[in-house]
Amino acid sequence: MTAKTLTGSCLCGAVRYTATGEAQRFYHCHCSRCRKASGTGHASNLFLKGTLTWESGEDRIRLFKVPEAERFTNTFCEICGGRVPRFIEQYGVVFIPAGSLDDEPDLGPQAHIFMGSRAAWSCAGGELPEFDEYAG
Repeated sequence: MTAKTLTGSCLCGAVRYTATGEAQRFYHCHCSRCRKASGTGHASNLFLKGTLTWESGEDRIRLFKVPEAERFTNTFCEICGGRVPRFIEQYGVVFIPAGSLDDEPDLGPQAHIFMGSRAAWSCAGGELPEFDEYAG
């Protein structure tokens, strides 16, 4: 893989970022912490070996570190609550909530992880109908 530059933002656009580097891993995580932080059945997380630059809104970023968790920290915009990346210095890795990306990474999802704690109602495959837009 080669280095790529990815841009993204929070939901309201107050926090904008650029991440540059090589995509290492891309997982759909079903652990209870990712479910609670995202409000969904799983979080889609991209790990990029590289750098993270804040283009705007760095002062709007808030962190919540789960005290008993070795690695879990939720990083988000204080205005809209949208999840944003964080740089994990000890590994030189940018942790990117994939839904915050404006660009497509070179790497697609590689695995579903923590399936042992998956919520029973979470998307598990193709058993539901699919629609391109809201089907109300």
